[in-house]
Amino acid sequence: MVRAPSPQPPQAVLLDWDGTLVDNWGSIHAAMNATLAAMGLPPWSLEKTREQAKESLRESFPRLVGGRWEEAKDFFYRRFGAGHLSGLRALPHAGELLRALAEQDLFVGVVSNKTGSFLRREAEQLGWEGYFGAIVGAADADRDKPDPAPVRLALAAGGLAPGPGVWFVGDGVVDVDCARRSGCCAVLVRERPPEIEEFGALMPDRHVRSLIELLGLLRGR
Repeated sequence: MVRAPSPQPPQAVLLDWDGTLVDNWGSIHAAMNATLAAMGLPPWSLEKTREQAKESLRESFPRLVGGRWEEAKDFFYRRFGAGHLSGLRALPHAGELLRALAEQDLFVGVVSNKTGSFLRREAEQLGWEGYFGAIVGAADADRDKPDPAPVRLALAAGGLAPGPGVWFVGDGVVDVDCARRSGCCAVLVRERPPEIEEFGALMPDRHVRSLIELLGLLRGR
């Protein structure tokens, strides 16, 4: 059963990036399959890329290619960096959500496992950088999501600490796991409801089907 978050408005909202606010999976998928080919590995389906790319490269690539992981990381960064801005798309109602959060005078940050430099360039490309008090990506903190370190780093920019008054919003298990480890309220945003087979003991506090539904939740509707 999905638990409801506190009826009190949040002190802060932390947002995942890919799959939550933006769609950049085409660029990620192309760069990943080019990297796999360079490493002599078979290509992935888009669905597998979406599943596997939720972890940061420094967490996932050592398991994927072993001792060649830094070579693979550098190759991926070159390929992804060449085309990630052209393939970037805001998800429906993402801009509306960010404008509404700004009007509520909430601290809003991004915590993503996309490399921080790419993440900040994408926010600038969309004209969104002014909405965020912090944009924290992979390798910005000592550890990456689901470790609490990037959450603490993002909130520190607003003089805040993790707790149930912070809503961590994302579209996958790693986001809910990060919220749990940080002591924040876990809000899952995706059309498909969470299932126990996927989330296990990490069921979110609240599930919404879209960003517009999340907007209504934040407005108390």
